[in-house]
Amino acid sequence: MVGAATAQSATTVRYYPVAPGVQLNVRSGPGTTYSIVRVLPVGANVPIWCQTPGQTVTGPYGTSNIWDNIDSGEYVSDAYVNTGSDGYVASRCA
Repeated sequence: MVGAATAQSATTVRYYPVAPGVQLNVRSGPGTTYSIVRVLPVGANVPIWCQTPGQTVTGPYGTSNIWDNIDSGEYVSDAYVNTGSDGYVASRCA
């Protein structure tokens, strides 16, 4: 049963589009003071594994202090990701 639960968890991660026309900086932590790990290309979709509060940022989708964890040690501001919500759409990062 453990394998089935793991497989199910993997399928529940949703992908969300980055704001149109934006090359988005991916940071090593939840704020613009963290180093840039990579830059997402225009038209990218990102998985949101978990979300965490961090630096407040204003972007195409409003002003938010929510940062989306898109991979191990990689964060993007939720203000640049079209989640359809001003709040959390995934669990809080541990």
